[in-house]
Amino acid sequence: MRILVLGSGGREHALAWKLSQSPLVSDLFVGPGNPGTSSLTLTNGKQVQNVALFTNDFQSIENVLLQNAIDMLVVGPEEPLVMGIADFCKHRKGLENVLVIGPDSHGARLEGSKDHAKAFMTCCGIPTAPYRTFTAGQYVQACRYLDSLEPPYVLKADGLAAGKGVLVEPDPVRARQGLKEMMEGKFGEAGNKVVVEQFLRGTEVSVFILTDGSHYKLLPEAKDYKRIGENDQGPNTGGMGAVSPVPFADADFMKKVEERIIKPTLQGLATRGCDYQGFLFFGLINCNTDPYVIEYNVRMGDPETESVMMRLQGDLAVACYSLKTKTLDKVTLTSANCYSVTVVAASGGYPGSVTKGYPIRGLDQVKEATVFHMGTLTAPPLVTAGGRVLAVSATGSTLLSAREQAYRQLSAISFKDMVYRKDIGKDLMDINKQ
Repeated sequence: MRILVLGSGGREHALAWKLSQSPLVSDLFVGPGNPGTSSLTLTNGKQVQNVALFTNDFQSIENVLLQNAIDMLVVGPEEPLVMGIADFCKHRKGLENVLVIGPDSHGARLEGSKDHAKAFMTCCGIPTAPYRTFTAGQYVQACRYLDSLEPPYVLKADGLAAGKGVLVEPDPVRARQGLKEMMEGKFGEAGNKVVVEQFLRGTEVSVFILTDGSHYKLLPEAKDYKRIGENDQGPNTGGMGAVSPVPFADADFMKKVEERIIKPTLQGLATRGCDYQGFLFFGLINCNTDPYVIEYNVRMGDPETESVMMRLQGDLAVACYSLKTKTLDKVTLTSANCYSVTVVAASGGYPGSVTKGYPIRGLDQVKEATVFHMGTLTAPPLVTAGGRVLAVSATGSTLLSAREQAYRQLSAISFKDMVYRKDIGKDLMDINKQ
């Protein structure tokens, strides 16, 4: 089977890393990929190939699919899905038989519009925070609703905002200012509507499934760390680290997740005529042992994927290909009995403006962890090319040993102005002690 993974970050590197281990895969392409993806080798000895394309340019994607006789397209980022890449392939001559791992634009609205997602959850009886949605001309009404809520205040740009369109603000004055900035175009068209919702107190967990529309498989759950600073201080980022598994996500909690959230979500999609095929991410919060949905993503998360793939057991290529015949229930995917910890090394100044092009040293010294490339470029030498640069993922029999291994291996890597959080997973260790 010939596969194209669409994307260029750590998530796509991790997906390619796992797919490359399948004997079913004869050729694997990543577009546009990164220096890490092109270093992978398939079981048949072939190298994974990076191919030039733009992830939102369907014509360039079509050219790669046709030129390389691709059988399966695994979509990493959210934007192509929301823009309708699955619909495009379905109705494009010559692409009808390409299996797209990712929903059509109908299903992708769960991530493309937070207002749509909240309305969907409310209609399907899926537990989520109370909310109201306001347009740019309803600033006064939105402020009145803010006044009815207890702080902190949660503001969400309705559309896609590269994972940065959420503001959690304890101060009412700053919350109003943040609301005003959103409505005045801070996130472009994504802020044409703003969802204002009640803050939920608890610990977050990311739950992932792969579904063929009729059946689903639970993947290893994870917890990610969005804030730039330790102890969850500072602005939100795309994610500074992740841990899998999550101690409180035990059998009882996950049973609630399946019965109250996953099954109603899939039933709700089917009832609305959406044949959802692909990955589905549930951003949850544990409120006194009860799960509530914060958000949906219609793809895998980043950097959670880097931890999830380290623990996923089974042939991911076989599982994905089974979506074509809706036989996912015949495939075995399980979670390894270990911990995985991922720590992200970022450029100084992130999530604001950063300087790129700094040489990266020490990767050849990392022997007991897997390094996934997030923002790198081979100049040569290998240099930084983004805000988040590398994700170092290590496993261990305990959370402590996995953490120690990840940080030990990360200490061998350096580039100018490198920053990373030193407390990834520490809060979960504290939960374990309770």
